[in-house]
Amino acid sequence: MNKGISIRKMKTDEIDAVTAIWLQENCKAHHFIPEDYWQSHVPYVKEALSQAEVYVAINKETVAGFAGLYGNSIEGIFVSSDMQSKGIGTQLLDYLKAHKDSLTLYVYAKNTKAISFYKHAGFTIQASGTDEETNEADYVMVWHKTN
Repeated sequence: MNKGISIRKMKTDEIDAVTAIWLQENCKAHHFIPEDYWQSHVPYVKEALSQAEVYVAINKETVAGFAGLYGNSIEGIFVSSDMQSKGIGTQLLDYLKAHKDSLTLYVYAKNTKAISFYKHAGFTIQASGTDEETNEADYVMVWHKTN
């Protein structure tokens, strides 16, 4: 655990920083999808972020990463490139797991790094399909709290 990181609900004035991380890291993690696809979704994402349950990881008063939820569905966990491999994604996920009895997410089949991350965190693949917008294979992954 990174002791210099705090996690809290996103403040309205942090939407631009969160959106910038979302765009940068989607383009990097999903190199198999054209960058203009992600760029064209920025206005929608900003609107969705304002309505979602979003938690930010703060490092020295700067947004280092975030996790977005709709109910029990993780819409994404993203950590800025310069803060990756420091346990921040795990801290965000552990925070969500501490507040939910189950979590579901979609992940692209080609995003093997994310699949490995979620499997290591106790998620299992429950179904496979195809994202209709990108025509890319994806998985539904699920985690349930155990007593």
